[in-house]
Amino acid sequence: MSLEAAFERVSMELDEPFTISRGTQTEAENLIVRVTDDAGATGVGGAAPARHYGETADTVEAVLPGLLSVVEEVGDPHALTTIESRMREVVQDNPAARCAVSIALHDLAAKRLGVPLYRLWGLDATATPDTSFTVGIDTTERIREKAADAADAGYPILKVKLGGDRDREIVETVREAAPNATIRVDANEAWTPRETVEKSEWLAELGVEFIEQPVPAEDPEGLKFAYERSALPIAADESCVTAADIPRIADRCDIANLKLMKTGGLLEARRAIATARSHGLEVMLGCMVESNASIAAATHLAPLLDYADLDGSLLLAEDPFDGPDLTGGAIPLDGVDRAGTGAIER
Repeated sequence: MSLEAAFERVSMELDEPFTISRGTQTEAENLIVRVTDDAGATGVGGAAPARHYGETADTVEAVLPGLLSVVEEVGDPHALTTIESRMREVVQDNPAARCAVSIALHDLAAKRLGVPLYRLWGLDATATPDTSFTVGIDTTERIREKAADAADAGYPILKVKLGGDRDREIVETVREAAPNATIRVDANEAWTPRETVEKSEWLAELGVEFIEQPVPAEDPEGLKFAYERSALPIAADESCVTAADIPRIADRCDIANLKLMKTGGLLEARRAIATARSHGLEVMLGCMVESNASIAAATHLAPLLDYADLDGSLLLAEDPFDGPDLTGGAIPLDGVDRAGTGAIER
């Protein structure tokens, strides 16, 4: 058996500007990896690097040739553990780059066996949580419109970005526009520990389900302070990058929020999920602004999750890949018979 591997860089416009406490994004640069076997089957994966974690499209582009050389040298898409271990030897950082290769290999391995990825893993496709749909920071009127539109489209869970001086106004606006929606809030490290505790009181009154990463990741004691006093559960995102971080945050949050682009691959993501479970944490899988080249793979982990936040491709004006139809929030694995991750190039 032999494998050929290649990649390309793609720039995708967002449907509209997306603002969080750290800034505004109008486009997403992803890198697409393709791995083809000698029978002509191709696996596809995507990298969505985040500068916040020290990774850019340029760094991914720089390290991918070395990673793809490993793939071609091993030459077997089913040798996933060997390839992922050797990739970590070549590139210790750049998890999004390694993740794109991991996804492409898993996609190809499942296609060669003629099964969806979740079946390769032996998972129960009927046990999947709904994904949330994110409402970014915007004018009050635009937030009202976005929340109402999402509710009308059938999304049962809205994730609301906070981190400014209008936080209460924003949540009240979303609650008025979508009175029946489950609301989760994400401050992206913008609050102090005491501010988190104070805001948790009125957030609880407004029926918010939990708070994601309220304090800076560099303040683990602040996270613990907030966790021990908050009126709502706390999810750790920026404080929880890889499986190795989980023991350090296990006594200062309720939920570990993992992302494929942080963990560095699907095998490592599954290890992180198992590690979180072993420490008594609930698990959420989130995403960056990503193409279906990677989001499709993430959905196959849904049976292992308590919560999902996999709306990255829904924020794009146009995705170069078709994937699972997440409109309305449901993750449609049950009955899926498309082999691999289900990402199909348009």
